[in-house]
Formats: sequence, structure tokens, C-alpha cells
Amino acid sequence: MKNPVFTTELPGLDCGLCGAKTCEQFARILQEHPGDRKRCVQQARHGRPAAVTSGEAWKDSLGREYDFVLEKLPEDPGPRETIVPHNPIIVREMDVKKGDALIGRPLGMSCGCPVTHCGTVVDADQRTGVIVWCVTGPLANRGKPIKDIGYYSAQAYEGIVRETQKELKIGMRYWYLPHRCMLQWRHSGMVIFMNKTKEGVRVRIEGIMIG
Repeated sequence: MKNPVFTTELPGLDCGLCGAKTCEQFARILQEHPGDRKRCVQQARHGRPAAVTSGEAWKDSLGREYDFVLEKLPEDPGPRETIVPHNPIIVREMDVKKGDALIGRPLGMSCGCPVTHCGTVVDADQRTGVIVWCVTGPLANRGKPIKDIGYYSAQAYEGIVRETQKELKIGMRYWYLPHRCMLQWRHSGMVIFMNKTKEGVRVRIEGIMIG
């Protein structure tokens, strides 16, 4: 049986930033040292990131304001991202296809990030080099063959918005916080698609930048 602290208050992302290998392991540490809870930079309650639940509402880990939290689509294992490798030809050369485990790092003006991303391919166009994948982190793909696509540019994010400080409108640019961002840094992008569902507003965001 999982520790109740883990199931109700920790995000279950197993990012390792707290110093423990898994959230469940960190929950056991908290039983003896509850004051260590601050080590979890992604602590979530009811699907909301630490920044919203700790009194520092609507601010990222660097203290910068954002407009909404972007959560993963219910059917996906992680945030859905559309990307293009800096050398699109490798998608064909490496035979990248649905279900493959990939690693790569966002680079350049579009979405520079110091963290290498790991995820699973949802779709890959070997003619254009465009890949749609879900960023899941390394644990989800442990033990699987990994294809390294190197540097890439992030073109779009897709996800669910449940709460927002500003009214969402197509064509408007917003600051948003990807719920599962390991750094908990705000991103910027323009909403180009919206659809209200029972889970929240499904959106597609393009023109991605960090900061």
C-alpha cells in the first residue's frame, strides 16, 4: 500500500529534485522529517503545482507571475509537445516512429532549456521531421532502447487549463506554467486552439518561449 502522504500530497513525478529517487521514497522520509517537505519544488494538491498551494499564488520558482497552469491531456502519459530536431533528416535515418523512446534537449530562441527531455513518440513525420511526443521523464522509459535526437526546437504544447488569471482568447499570448516542468519555470506562447470539455479547456499553444 502506498504511503498516504504520497497519494494525496506529492506529485508522483519521480523527478529526483528532492534528493529521493521516487515520490514514494520521499514520502517515507517525510514521516520522520516533515519539515523536509519544502525540498519538493513540484508539490501538488488536487492537481495544482506548489506555487499555487503554498501562498505564492501564480508565481514560478523564480518568482515570476504567470497566467495559468497547463496540465497534461487526460489520455496522455505526460505533456504533449510538437518538436522539430535541428537536423530533421535524422527522423528518417533513425526510423523514429510511434512508441519509440526519445531523448533530446530544447535549444535556441524557440525554447531553450537546460534539462534534457525524455519521452514517448505519439506521431512522427519522416518526410518533414516533425515529431509529436509526450514528455514523461526517464523512469517511464527505463530499460527501453533510447533514440537520441540531439537538439530540437519546440513548436507547440497541448494540454488542459482548469484555472486562469486571465480570460483565454485565441490569438492572445500568455505566460503559463507547465504543471510537470521540472524547473517550474514559466513559458510564453500564443493560444491557437480552444475547446471546452468536462476536464477543462483543451488548448494548443504555439510560438513557445521560456522566461
